[in-house]
Amino acid sequence: MGLVREFCAENMEHVPAAIAAGAARIELCDNLAKGGTSPSAGVVRAACAYGQEHGVDVMVMVRPRGGDFAYTADELAMMRDDIDVALDAGATGVVFGCERDGHLDTAATQVLLARVREVRPDAQVTFHMAFDKIRAGEQLAVIDWLAEHGVTRILTHGGPDGTAIADNVGRLREYVARAAGRIGILPGAGITWENAEQIASAVGVCEVHGTRIVRLAQ
Repeated sequence: MGLVREFCAENMEHVPAAIAAGAARIELCDNLAKGGTSPSAGVVRAACAYGQEHGVDVMVMVRPRGGDFAYTADELAMMRDDIDVALDAGATGVVFGCERDGHLDTAATQVLLARVREVRPDAQVTFHMAFDKIRAGEQLAVIDWLAEHGVTRILTHGGPDGTAIADNVGRLREYVARAAGRIGILPGAGITWENAEQIASAVGVCEVHGTRIVRLAQ
């Protein structure tokens, strides 16, 4: 199996072109300027239908707003509803992350995982770059926790915002070693169609993520 390129799509605009260019999975979101938020129900349904027609997985962002990843009870209720919409539409899975003051928010994460399992037990879950906000000294233990609780993969830059992905290869390799095949490590931010193979090989992964992960036709 070749390298899986996950294309981060803001709405449906570039989804057909990305799939035509070789994207094997879509992460669907809205509002990339804020780091990605939950897309509308109509966009979710359209993307899932298109993905199913073309044999491509669709992972749907579940995030009610930009900003931090510490959610109120009301926001968690919204996120549970977004999970329902995504999975009912046929999404492969959902993408979310809960972090508070540099720690994994285990209670909030369990609430959302429970909803996923309730709606569709076989759905995939990606824990997104909220992981990179967790204190470095706790991240390896968090990998263990997420793996033990059935999370499919962790989307991570391997370092703080603004750092070069190439400079984070060593840390990403540490994550892969700790994961030990129990959970996927999905590198993102700064990976393009030009350096994807190189980064994947250096880190030791078979999937990569980005908004420029495939070369779209001009």
